[in-house]
Amino acid sequence: MPSSSRGRGATPLQHELGNRVRERRHELGLTQAGLAFRAEVHYSYVGSLETGAGNPSVDLVARLAKALEVDLGSLVQGLQESSGRSG
Repeated sequence: MPSSSRGRGATPLQHELGNRVRERRHELGLTQAGLAFRAEVHYSYVGSLETGAGNPSVDLVARLAKALEVDLGSLVQGLQESSGRSG
């Protein structure tokens, strides 16, 4: 049975995505609230994502990419490999 991150803490993949979001947000000089406004989410959820606690939908990742002014593919490229998991 596939493992779920629900109730088990953040996965390496979630941490890496959160790190990418935080780094790009800093590059743009945005606060969490500023990114949240652009992506149409609550600012506390941005904080959760950045710490790896959030598990965003594909739609939300697409909105984050747009808000961060990056291509969706570049935001998620290589995540599986960097998480230490194999396909």
